[in-house]
Amino acid sequence: METSSEVHQENKKASIIDGKAIAQTIHSEISTEVKLLSEKYGKVPGLAVVIVGSRKDSQTYVNMKRKACAEVGIKSFNVDLPEQSSEAEVIAKVHELNANPDVHGILVQLPLPSHIGEENVLSEVSIEKDVDGFHPLNIGKLAMKGREPLFQPCTPKGCLELLSRSGISVKGKRAVVVGRSNIVGLPVSLLLLKADATVTIVHSRTSAADSESIIREADIVIAAAGQANMIKGDWIKPGAAVIDVGTNAVDDSSRKSGYRLVGDVDFKQVSKVAGWITPVPGGVGPMTVAMLLRNTLDGAKRTMSSQ
Repeated sequence: METSSEVHQENKKASIIDGKAIAQTIHSEISTEVKLLSEKYGKVPGLAVVIVGSRKDSQTYVNMKRKACAEVGIKSFNVDLPEQSSEAEVIAKVHELNANPDVHGILVQLPLPSHIGEENVLSEVSIEKDVDGFHPLNIGKLAMKGREPLFQPCTPKGCLELLSRSGISVKGKRAVVVGRSNIVGLPVSLLLLKADATVTIVHSRTSAADSESIIREADIVIAAAGQANMIKGDWIKPGAAVIDVGTNAVDDSSRKSGYRLVGDVDFKQVSKVAGWITPVPGGVGPMTVAMLLRNTLDGAKRTMSSQ
């Protein structure tokens, strides 16, 4: 026979962390600060987005970023280069933006066409304008105690912001990061360390049994493995906070598109056990754009106040 506490746990649902609503709040905060900058310096922050080629998904992301800039009063500099552009041409364009005083942030939309070296292009972005936070010097400082990068990568920064604005303390907590990519897994584990969490990283070479038992001990789980519904309900410690960075398309014949988006976490199962959980879509995604705008604003404030 079930005890009343077991029944209560069964009926209890995790609090949904609404990334869309939190991002909207951040947008309005940024909009207010942009107005103040404009009044004080007669200038607004500027963000340049460089896109090479015409990949549909990249175009969608770029349009979303440009629309978000317009909403908060940040000026967009649109650089659309043809697919066949050479690496030298892309780098020349980056140098031009580095020299433009009205541009405070430069974002190169990835992936780049295969004939262009990603690392070669990204390392040419001025560290003062590296709003993506991927410059080796920014990542290096993120990894060092007592040092602060000029910018933190947007998606990891958004994950920490979701925790903080949901009243979830990181200090002294056990955090497990699933995945070790340069874009999310690695930098988010460094940010968690900086926030005084005890951090473990689980990745593709961790044995399945170990992955499960390690994740089960976590107070905070950040899933960024790119594997649909990989993390099951019985992998989660009751009451844990679960941030799902995964965006995976799975077949769904009931949808017009023929697919739907799911995270790395089995939402239906996990939401019955976790204390907090982010949905997919509508969780981490909107925060990535909000943090990009925040980084651009911070870059502009630094530049304007030092002139």
